[in-house]
Amino acid sequence: MARRYDNRKLYYWLMGSCLALIGMAWFVVRLFSIPAAVGMSAVAAVLPPIAVIVANWGHDKR
Repeated sequence: MARRYDNRKLYYWLMGSCLALIGMAWFVVRLFSIPAAVGMSAVAAVLPPIAVIVANWGHDKR
């Protein structure tokens, strides 16, 4: 159960960072640098699939 808690905790951290990146890119960074905001949005778009893979890592495939 400890491993599942660690996976869930990492999942929440990744999804939280995804939301933070999108929020910062759309509301703050775009005022100063549009290419940086687009880059942040691209990184944020890649994080949810990685978070799902991490959350399911190590589970039995029955």
